[in-house]
Amino acid sequence: MIVKHQILQRIDNKPIVWDAYFKSDSTKKPLVIFCHGYKGFKDWGAWDLVAEMFSEQDLFFVKFNFSHNGGTVENPIDFPDLDAFAENNYTKELNDLDDILNFILSENFPYKNIIDTKNITLVGHSRGGGISIIKASEDQRITSLITWASISDFGSRFGSNEDISAWKYHGVKYVLNGRTKQHMPHYFQFYDDYLANKDRLNIKKATENIRIPQLIIHSLEDEAVKFSEAENLHLWNPKSDLYKITNSNHVFGASHPWENVKLPKSLDLVVHKSIAFIK
Repeated sequence: MIVKHQILQRIDNKPIVWDAYFKSDSTKKPLVIFCHGYKGFKDWGAWDLVAEMFSEQDLFFVKFNFSHNGGTVENPIDFPDLDAFAENNYTKELNDLDDILNFILSENFPYKNIIDTKNITLVGHSRGGGISIIKASEDQRITSLITWASISDFGSRFGSNEDISAWKYHGVKYVLNGRTKQHMPHYFQFYDDYLANKDRLNIKKATENIRIPQLIIHSLEDEAVKFSEAENLHLWNPKSDLYKITNSNHVFGASHPWENVKLPKSLDLVVHKSIAFIK
């Protein structure tokens, strides 16, 4: 069963749009929650096919848009709301993840009877991997953690001191989206929020505190997030499993839009390794 573009309304917060993929029987299924990355969204590329593969293996797979990723309820694909994108930050994404998890585990969730609430895996891609690591270190409800091409540090991504000073002076900086050609804004609140929550947002410390099974998957040729970041994560948690993907890239061979009925070879391998790890 596929349930698309559902809306989690929140008081004093932007809504969250989510999907669920699962077999519609009475069997209790492990819950898998997928977190997309920077300039990402739940319907990017081959993520629908990924979700279907997880559900075919009797897993309850949920993917969602972070509330300030630039999408809207009316158009959850791409980035029609750049004002929201400019207001995003790491703590908002952590709050979003907490809210979606609380909702799924609540009495109000329509499919609560077929979820194994004692078996919850976070899967995070790229920046979503960093968010998933922080969340897994904080929340005892999470029972396993998988990251795909995850970052290992938030602070270094803000640039040099000169970059930060210029950003503060102007109040906003822009990042070009090569695919959509949009100049995507970040307000300086992003950096202020990071500084105010720097201890919490320390991925190294969070990884060292992980006490649940952790799988790290990363491409050796990843140009967006270097493989050395996966090595960092593995170093900080030696009990983790590190799986190397060769001859691939940051999105494991996928692209947007993805019109093939099959996954690219590398992403197919990533999914199979992840499912085997959960089971």
